[in-house]
Amino acid sequence: MIHTEIKPQGTGYIVLLILFCISSALSGQAEYRNTGNNTRRENFMPVYSISPGIHFDPVISWFTTNNYFMRNEGAIPGSVIGISWNKNYSLNYSFSTGISIIDAGGKLICLEDKQFRLRNHRRETVRIEAGERIIYRIKYFSVPLGMKLRTSGKGRGKIFAEAGLDPKIVLSAKADIPSLSIRDNNALAEIRIFNLSYHLMTGIEYPVAGNLSAVFGLCFDNNFLDITRYNKNEPGEMVSHKLLSFRLGINF
Repeated sequence: MIHTEIKPQGTGYIVLLILFCISSALSGQAEYRNTGNNTRRENFMPVYSISPGIHFDPVISWFTTNNYFMRNEGAIPGSVIGISWNKNYSLNYSFSTGISIIDAGGKLICLEDKQFRLRNHRRETVRIEAGERIIYRIKYFSVPLGMKLRTSGKGRGKIFAEAGLDPKIVLSAKADIPSLSIRDNNALAEIRIFNLSYHLMTGIEYPVAGNLSAVFGLCFDNNFLDITRYNKNEPGEMVSHKLLSFRLGINF
């Protein structure tokens, strides 16, 4: 498995740049309001209100690789639980952040023999024969940072779109190796501790009562960095982690 440098994902950067330009235009524009028969022009004043929220998201996650000797073997289910904060600058634009705990993973098959390090009490290294499967389960601590645009709809809900970056720290990594009868063994020695991803999300915020609204959405998350570490043989090859989640949340 191969150590790589950051590989920029052009699509993510372009989306973020577009949203940044739109947000700059929104924050600097003037607002017109009707008062009786007169229309007067007022300077737009940011609201700076903060709306918190909580969410629980079912997840499907998998790996992709451009390493000829490493292949994706399928997706596994997981979850994301988190707290969010939206700093609203207008009815249509906000900065979003929060904290999330992500349980995800994936399955890989090596097409050549591999040495796999286990961080158990013996700190042993096992040999995995070509064609055998490794199942990873990884727990991340994430701090998503994004920009959100939403429509002005009221009674029927607001459609929103969000793009951002997600710094991540691996809290735990477990591996199952069925051919060696290894289950839930500590695999932190094989996994990069820090990672960075971009996310793209769209959905709807539906009003329930007062400031309370239900949130439903679909989010795609893609890591910039190789999830593996100590792989120094062929720079340029990497194993990337991808997540597709279904947002189920409440904003207050």
